[in-house]
Amino acid sequence: MSDAAQPTAAEVRAAAEAVKTALDRHLAAVERRSGEDDPDVYEAFNQLAAAAEVYDELLYDRYDEVTPFEIPGSDDALPPYAGPEEPNALSVLIRRDYAVVEPRRLLAHAQRVEAVDDEGTEASGTVHGALGILFGEFEPDEIASRHKEFGLEEADSTLWVTAADEPTDPGEWLEAPFDQVDAERVVCRFDVSAVFDDDADDVIEDDDLLEDALDPDLVAAGLDEDEDLEPLDADRLR
Repeated sequence: MSDAAQPTAAEVRAAAEAVKTALDRHLAAVERRSGEDDPDVYEAFNQLAAAAEVYDELLYDRYDEVTPFEIPGSDDALPPYAGPEEPNALSVLIRRDYAVVEPRRLLAHAQRVEAVDDEGTEASGTVHGALGILFGEFEPDEIASRHKEFGLEEADSTLWVTAADEPTDPGEWLEAPFDQVDAERVVCRFDVSAVFDDDADDVIEDDDLLEDALDPDLVAAGLDEDEDLEPLDADRLR
């Protein structure tokens, strides 16, 4: 960058003062917040993020220095809402990622479901077949709440609520259900990720300590001490 295009020292100083002001406003909003989703806290957070970003850019342009500021999810921020004020319909888009960490447990549950259904397809003999059986038998929310029973480990997840002017016709979007998401019609978005969890390392260490305390034979079989597969309710599975 040429010297003529560089910000002045006064501009950098002004940006630093703006960060200080935004910090005070954010703290004040937090101190008087009315709940977890207080709009004043949300607005103050965004103002602080914007001020920090401006300061960071000016500081780098002027002095070739950076700050430790990092705003989680700032690159994925939604654009201003431009949907209908009173939506007549909405769509809920959910993505949940899992890791298959205990295949034997997954296969065991699928085989029990298959035995109750008495279909005799033997699809439960493979991991991908077992996944098809379990996700076909249980609702996604139940799998999410019981994922450890099924040998799964939660990864990132996200939920988007988008507004629409009118409900879609039956079957209209089934061929490409996620291809027509308009970011400007997203009413709200909720993300869950270990990247936002300051205690992620502590959780991993706790899990390692717990595994060390378990019976090695049970760990190898994918079962905790004093834990067995939950009995299946035959009526529920039909």
